[in-house]
Amino acid sequence: MKLSPSKLNNFLMLKLPSAWLCGVRVKHIDQTECEVGVTHRWINQNPFNSMYFAVQAMAAELSTGALVMNRIQASNEKISMLVAQNRSTFSKKATGKIRFTCYDGKKVNEALEKTIANGEGQTFWMKSVGINEEGVEVSVFEFEWTVKLKSPKQ
Repeated sequence: MKLSPSKLNNFLMLKLPSAWLCGVRVKHIDQTECEVGVTHRWINQNPFNSMYFAVQAMAAELSTGALVMNRIQASNEKISMLVAQNRSTFSKKATGKIRFTCYDGKKVNEALEKTIANGEGQTFWMKSVGINEEGVEVSVFEFEWTVKLKSPKQ
């Protein structure tokens, strides 16, 4: 079963309701990239009339994590995934519609191929960039993902 934006958004509603309530939605996903959108609203704002950083982090993480989930599902292997570290920078107030895009699908493929081949866990960094409606970068998030076979081949 191929992951689609609607399947991922239903997953959000059921398993990550805080992200769903804040308006985080997958807009596009394929083998190499994922785009997640969120609009600044009352429910996701900070006291400075812009989007709360944690909402931006949820959208950015989803843009990377959905790519990992997509490739794990396609592998037909039982593989665990976890964020080990993250870092972020903020360059402009996030207001209006923000799109977080990750183009690191190839990194996921390489890490999964290695962990399936040798049974050892792999770590890799993925980047998601938040852009506002004017095309201006508002924030950049990087997540270090770890993947590991749940039952390595003997």
